[in-house]
Amino acid sequence: MKIKSFLARPYASIVHAKVRKGMVTAVADQQAVLQHLLKQGSRTAFGRDHGLHAVKTYEEFREAVPIRDYEAFTPYIDRIKSGEQGVLWKGKPIYFAKTSGTTSGAKYIPITSESISNHINGARDALLCYMAESGNADFANGKMIFLSGSPELERVGGIPTGRLSGIVNHYIPRYLRGNQLPSYETNCIDDWEVKLDSIVNETMKENMTLISGIPPWMQMYFDWLSQRNEGKKIKELFPELQVIVHGGVNFEPYKTKLLDSLGGQVDMIETFPASEGFFAFQDLVESEGLLLNTNAGIFYEFIPAGEIANENPTRLALGEVKVGENYALIVSTNAGLWGYNIGDTVRFVSTSPYRLVVTGRIKHYISAFGEHVIGEEVEHAIMHASKDFNTHIIEFTIAPAIQVTEGLPYHEWFIEFETPPADMNAFADAVNTYLKEKNIYYNDLISGSILQTLKIRTMKKNAFIEYMKSIGRLGGQNKVPRLGNDRKIADALQPWIA
Repeated sequence: MKIKSFLARPYASIVHAKVRKGMVTAVADQQAVLQHLLKQGSRTAFGRDHGLHAVKTYEEFREAVPIRDYEAFTPYIDRIKSGEQGVLWKGKPIYFAKTSGTTSGAKYIPITSESISNHINGARDALLCYMAESGNADFANGKMIFLSGSPELERVGGIPTGRLSGIVNHYIPRYLRGNQLPSYETNCIDDWEVKLDSIVNETMKENMTLISGIPPWMQMYFDWLSQRNEGKKIKELFPELQVIVHGGVNFEPYKTKLLDSLGGQVDMIETFPASEGFFAFQDLVESEGLLLNTNAGIFYEFIPAGEIANENPTRLALGEVKVGENYALIVSTNAGLWGYNIGDTVRFVSTSPYRLVVTGRIKHYISAFGEHVIGEEVEHAIMHASKDFNTHIIEFTIAPAIQVTEGLPYHEWFIEFETPPADMNAFADAVNTYLKEKNIYYNDLISGSILQTLKIRTMKKNAFIEYMKSIGRLGGQNKVPRLGNDRKIADALQPWIA
């Protein structure tokens, strides 16, 4: 047994026991987190603006702190950028995590000395729980690749600023630095295709045991490796590869092709990281759902997804949620976010313990005709149809076609296939049927002759890669939005329709 895996085992057992204990105390831990946040937050500019010194209960907190998205937070963020201290949290943030916003341009999410441990320990705990549950610690002896953003940081208002994955890269423990790939120099390359080529060169002959990243860019890495090695499967190139860590998008639409590219057994660990916090991770290899991280400086609220646009939506604490319902996720954190709508929707699959799945983005849906079709529903439809027709999907997005020259309006699907179905019309009918089964409103619109059956546009090879390159968002943590209520992406994709 190698020394790193030998030393990791007892540590994994300790962390695993702590995580399991937290499953039982989750609701009480959330109450304690809220009290700590209120105590610290009452001394801030935000706290004074909202009277947090007088808030003692969750009910009072709901009255004092409204739900906000990033745009409503920008006045406070601007004050931090100007050098003011104690705005949202004591002192100043130690970092800004820079993300790409859909309506506000770049977003600057504060990370404080108290909140950075949430990001670091969340990923650590996911791996250590895997070790403890599976008994496999051998991967700690091999090379590990983290497909991430650049660790180089700029300064905004004097605060180090960069992609979250690049920030976290600075906190990889020294004892793992020798295992980490790619090199620092390669990680700093901005051009994703140049960077990916360098990653392939650095890793191709190494003993890779763990690979981490978001599925579409992991798949691109696998494709390049295979092309450079006469079409070999990834397990042929890396026979000791044991663990894939993924997050950021729903894995199911990518699963079939990724497994085919691997060509052998590899354990999968799903995580739910975001710039606002590391929210959940898969604590059991074979279980459905991700365990909510309930004692790490984040207080969670849940709004029924259908009420998120209401002026006074229902706000629920953890102990009030129900299995099977779709909720918008709201967080207050020790980074200084308060009643913050992160834009994701979740659904609990268990409340003992609290495990959830991510079902989509609040802003990513189609309701041009009142159907409110969400990401989980379209991913279910295309995944099941693909299985029926033995076809593989690389990427897709959907837009409403409202102004049509002939017939009724429809949903227009832009799909890049690895292996197209033999009968595209039958495939489209199958997707349509599965979607009608998942969404009663869509079914009513079809049966009521308000919409016609969806139409599929087959995309050229690498269409979505070329599109992302054209808008400067290729690689890293960027992903293609699956759904939209306008034609912006659909119109931009026209050059790549097959």
